[in-house]
Amino acid sequence: MRYWAAAKAAAGTAEEGYEAATLAEALEAARQRHSGRPEFARVLVRCSFLVDGDPVGTRSHGSVTLAEGGTVEVLPPFAGG
Repeated sequence: MRYWAAAKAAAGTAEEGYEAATLAEALEAARQRHSGRPEFARVLVRCSFLVDGDPVGTRSHGSVTLAEGGTVEVLPPFAGG
């Protein structure tokens, strides 16, 4: 997972590995990993996600499958884009 802007600050890292079959599983694992950082969960709720470069949009995170070695980009809202 690659964290950007406020997500990066809330996680305390720019990038970390994950083992998950779906985006929902990966996000739950990240929430657990950063349970001592309450701001992380608050930021994550507002984020959008790219999986291997493709926007997740409004799809259920449980329906978004992840490929081995893939990349999840965690993008908080930002202005001026």
